[in-house]
Amino acid sequence: MNAPWQLSALEASRAMAAGRLTSRALTESLLARIRQLDGKLHVWETLDAEGALRAAAAADAAKRRDRTGALHGIPIGLKDIYYTNGLRTSMSSKVFRDFVPQYDAAFVERVKAAGAIVLGKTVTTEFATGDPSPTVNPWDHSHTPGGSSSGSAVGVAVGMMPIASGSQTAGSVVRPAAYNGVVGLKPTYGLVSRYGVFPCSWTLDTLGWMTRTVADAALVLDVVAGYDQRDPASVRAREPKALAAIESMGSGYSPRIGLVAGYFSQKSTLEVNEHVLETVERLKVGGARVEPFELPASFDGIHEAQVAIDYTECSLAHRRTFGAQPDDYAPNIRSRVEVGAVIPASAYVQAQRVRRRFRADMDEALEGFDAIVMPSTPSPAGDTSTTGDPMFQSPWTVAGLPELTLPSGLSRGGLPIGIQFVGRGFEDTAVLRVAAWAEAVLGAGPGWPGEDAA
Repeated sequence: MNAPWQLSALEASRAMAAGRLTSRALTESLLARIRQLDGKLHVWETLDAEGALRAAAAADAAKRRDRTGALHGIPIGLKDIYYTNGLRTSMSSKVFRDFVPQYDAAFVERVKAAGAIVLGKTVTTEFATGDPSPTVNPWDHSHTPGGSSSGSAVGVAVGMMPIASGSQTAGSVVRPAAYNGVVGLKPTYGLVSRYGVFPCSWTLDTLGWMTRTVADAALVLDVVAGYDQRDPASVRAREPKALAAIESMGSGYSPRIGLVAGYFSQKSTLEVNEHVLETVERLKVGGARVEPFELPASFDGIHEAQVAIDYTECSLAHRRTFGAQPDDYAPNIRSRVEVGAVIPASAYVQAQRVRRRFRADMDEALEGFDAIVMPSTPSPAGDTSTTGDPMFQSPWTVAGLPELTLPSGLSRGGLPIGIQFVGRGFEDTAVLRVAAWAEAVLGAGPGWPGEDAA
């Protein structure tokens, strides 16, 4: 068996069920990995080692009494905008440096109810916006880890935890996951409650998570999806049962995939373009039915709509604290708040109209496809001056569609490259099935970052 820190959540869960592993042994292995690497990588904002070990001991005792859930004994990391009862939640900001919530976010409630163990809070860019965080890309320290879910993506990539939560307002789950060579899932807007998560943009924010396998991403979705009256955007939808759908796929499964070109090929580097085309050829050989996919005309203007909505709502979310402590805000978030305050109401309303049109057009265009495929990012991770451009992820965030990035190789410079799958609204399980099938066809991901880099 691999070292415990190397196991996926499902592998660890099955090892515990078979009596080959305890939650305490797994947690101790992950904490040792954290002690080894975090001084270089800066993944953790708040690490609760003592609390995690207590919870692991309780999980082992509960297992002996046969009281277990889907994530029983599995340690996870939480992006530091998720409220955690009694555990500091700072938004990686001076403004909330000492804030300790008195309740758990809905996501935290659900993973805890399923038996998960909270290791602590991972670094985010300040208030989950665009100012680069101190987290380091483990593949090459001179390149960005992405944002805003930088700590979560890096922590999963180097084996500090098998699961870490994130959030996406433009591209903050998929982009850092792609830059660090892990799986990143952004579900359909409204499928997972955002109650108890600090807002960036109320009508765009979508919770997501990073894992090392598609099956682990499906496992988390099954646990956290569901209606919550405390979140106004929450939708009553069919339970996904995504893991069962993946595990029941027969050898005759042959997905119909749309290959998106146009904008995505024009904006990609030559290396990324070639990589995606080669990867799609491998999927064809594996049995996929791949057809060209044309973006609807309403795609034009979707990026501008995202910015107008994001900045306006961000400015409102920070109106009170920014007015009281403007000097405690970093440059990017400060600019976003100030610009958002002067965006005309007519521009905001028009952006929401563009958004609704694009969502309706995409649901219609996706009819008959299991998913569409394109590059996750226009290039591998760039330098550390920014967190990267969200241009390849933000259209799907605006539309509220399910989106998953799958690691598919390394660039000539040794940086991860990913492909992303997008599907119709509330057909998250179909996207996960395609991704799991592609994962099997393409083989193992990029592996662990080299020790010199980590």
